[in-house]
Amino acid sequence: MSKIDLSLKNLDALFPENFTQEQIAKAKTVFLKELALSSHKFYGGKMQTLPKAGVYGFNWFNVYYTPGVSKISTTIRDNNDTSFELSNRSNMVAVVSDSTRVLGDGDCTPPGGLGVMEGKAYLMKYLAGVDAVALCVDSYNEKGEHDPDKIINFVKMLQPSFGAINLEDISQPNCYKVLDTLRKECDIPVWHDDAQGTGSVTLAGLINALRIVGKEIGDIKVVMYGAGASNTTIARLILQAGANPENMTLFDSKGGLHKDREDIKADPRFYRKWELCQKTNPNKINDVAEACKGADVLIALSKPGPDVVKPEWIRSMGTKPIVFACANPVPEIYPYAAKEAGAYIVATGRGDFPNQVNNSLGFPGILKGALLVQARKITDEMAITAAYSMANYAEKNGINADYIMPKMDETEMFAHEAADVAMEAIKNGVARVQMTWDEAFNRTMADIKQTRDTIDMMMKNGFIPEPDTKMLEDALKIAVDAVK
Repeated sequence: MSKIDLSLKNLDALFPENFTQEQIAKAKTVFLKELALSSHKFYGGKMQTLPKAGVYGFNWFNVYYTPGVSKISTTIRDNNDTSFELSNRSNMVAVVSDSTRVLGDGDCTPPGGLGVMEGKAYLMKYLAGVDAVALCVDSYNEKGEHDPDKIINFVKMLQPSFGAINLEDISQPNCYKVLDTLRKECDIPVWHDDAQGTGSVTLAGLINALRIVGKEIGDIKVVMYGAGASNTTIARLILQAGANPENMTLFDSKGGLHKDREDIKADPRFYRKWELCQKTNPNKINDVAEACKGADVLIALSKPGPDVVKPEWIRSMGTKPIVFACANPVPEIYPYAAKEAGAYIVATGRGDFPNQVNNSLGFPGILKGALLVQARKITDEMAITAAYSMANYAEKNGINADYIMPKMDETEMFAHEAADVAMEAIKNGVARVQMTWDEAFNRTMADIKQTRDTIDMMMKNGFIPEPDTKMLEDALKIAVDAVK
């Protein structure tokens, strides 16, 4: 087997020519998982802590620590907001999870989420110059149940050290209470990326998909397959952006959401789902196949596929149907199968397929924008602004059926997004400091450049060692053998 290019630019080309599209899709998933395991062992994780201040002599420790630092403590004591300029708080995010719903793997135990949370921290740093730390917590109470109040109290105690909180992989219904309580009671932004982040990037993809097919958001018929934190928030943001609730139908594992779902009404923990039961699906449709007939858009965030979304559902949809199959790590239907069934535009959450509608395009820039102006909240208006920022950036580059979203290597997009979000925060009255759009853009670009120059320097000088390509070749062999 020939050596593999470390850049991994063309994953499909790694596999035998006689592999079918389905075999390649399955093999890529196995390959990426095996390579993840070996590379994480090789590096011992993905993140470390490095100083940002220089050491010019050992007396500088008397400046950075005692006795000099006493002046910092008393200054912050007298005005807590000075902590943003006298510490790294203004650029520091806590990625908090109890690991109860990690990607498509469910409850992975508290430390089981560390790989994902470190990944979020890496993306924040590389894509937007934001510092972040992974904090996986034990949310069990004395009864052996996952208690949302434990996460709430933890974050409240944590907030004096951070400029923002990124909640991640918290199972429903706990995630609703955790987010809504903390958004109301904390004095820094609390962002649930599985909900608000997924909602923002999905809205961005939908905006451009509708531009391509020539349809207006207020006219479309939308089917939402899955009714967890992600899809319920996507639905809420799409409705705020102008969709007609009477033309929207959501489905959970028990059927359609509508006013007769007494099981949802009876459980106050699912208040977000009940809100949508009251607004959507007036015809009380309980069969997803029926709902898909004549639909313009199908958005699935349910469970890993393939074969979760059926080709016949897509075949029954309206003209130029739009399909988002965004389960991780495997979409509900592979893009080639959705296209074969008649989908005009297909998006997934993965970067190895066209149209990646993934939170990595949203949260780094959104959180950066909030941090730049020391925002107290991230409002829904800020999330919708971010969606239009992403969509408009891609539109300027020339959108088409296979390019509805910016790509992760379009660096300036994150700075545009951060600046747009910062301006919306100022407009919404949640910013502690004022700045211009250009100042926010230039600050973000400078921070991104510094991050990437640092990583490049560390790689060049061997402080970040290059993995042996045998690691990649072994992962490839396992993947090929697994699907033969």
